[in-house]
Amino acid sequence: MKYRDGRTIRRKLVSLAASQGGYFTAQQAAELDFDRRRLGYHVDAGNFERAGHGVYRVVTLPTSEHDDLIRLSLWSRGRNDEPQAVVSHESALALHDLSEIIPGKVHLTVPRSFRKRPPRGCVLHKSAITAGDTEEWNGFRITTPLRTLTDAATSPSVPQEQLERAVEDALERGLVRKSQLSKAQADSPVLQRLSRIVSSGR
Repeated sequence: MKYRDGRTIRRKLVSLAASQGGYFTAQQAAELDFDRRRLGYHVDAGNFERAGHGVYRVVTLPTSEHDDLIRLSLWSRGRNDEPQAVVSHESALALHDLSEIIPGKVHLTVPRSFRKRPPRGCVLHKSAITAGDTEEWNGFRITTPLRTLTDAATSPSVPQEQLERAVEDALERGLVRKSQLSKAQADSPVLQRLSRIVSSGR
């Protein structure tokens, strides 16, 4: 739907940006009939700032505590303007508060067809992820607790002790069920690290 009233368009754009950590893309603006000339005007006026190729930020909106993850999500956009990356592995463990590990790099999972080189401080894991494997956070997607735990079980940088603590915590908090872990472990032989936890009586 096109909005002819400039103020209405801007309100719609700011509302969209608020749901994405303060950011929007040039394509999203164009879909609201907010053309590049108008974008340039608001950048010059100090209302918007350029935050990357085809990415803008509304300066009046507060910066998210996960601003770096939002920027990486937008960086991963495909030709359809949709972000491809999902926060995963150790980074997802930390965000779900399931680990004492403080990751030194941001871990993202992207489709196997993804071709962009990761920025410094970012690790890309190429794998298929279904809609049921992710949750929407403000401005980015993150793997669900179940997918996060199964990813962690295949990561050599997550010690067994930390993995067991993460699983026990997730079970205690009701984030996953043991039956889900049992099924995941049975369906994928690479998840042998889960077998001790799943088969225990805890």
